[in-house]
Amino acid sequence: MSDTISNYMNTGTFTTNPCNEIYMGNLTAAKPYHIRPQVECLVQDPKLMPQRQHATDAGADLFSAQDCEIYPGEQKMVDTGVAVKIPVGYVGYVFNRSSQGKAGISIPHSVGVIDSDYRGNIKVILKNNGEDPYIIKRGETRIAQLVISPVMLAHFVDIWNDTERGTGGFGSTGK
Repeated sequence: MSDTISNYMNTGTFTTNPCNEIYMGNLTAAKPYHIRPQVECLVQDPKLMPQRQHATDAGADLFSAQDCEIYPGEQKMVDTGVAVKIPVGYVGYVFNRSSQGKAGISIPHSVGVIDSDYRGNIKVILKNNGEDPYIIKRGETRIAQLVISPVMLAHFVDIWNDTERGTGGFGSTGK
């Protein structure tokens, strides 16, 4: 574990983040636009580089690295042709694009998670819930969006049932 992450877990403050930007105080007080990690990419083709449509977009569009068609009721794994080096202390989330939802295209598991130590190509499972075939063009069709976000690397401890409620769940209070 890096000293930076260890320091955060012990004190709740960063002195530097994985990109060597300086912070003072509690991370939760930092403004989001101050946290701008550089994410190194390995791309098969420059046209496949993740892109934001607007500078303030949370998600960067991921493009397809292949031509394919997804028929109604079918799902396919689509390669983006991009591998990313996400800094330690961050996570990549792969979300569906809203325009695909309008076309009946979804990511069956809702969101993909990319850990900081993963180095393979990002692949996206897409399902066609619509009535028409969904045509994907290499380097043109935006198939998902990638959001990079800080992540709390929690330490888990084996201690349980330290509350009066215990494991009581749905309807356990009798009301």
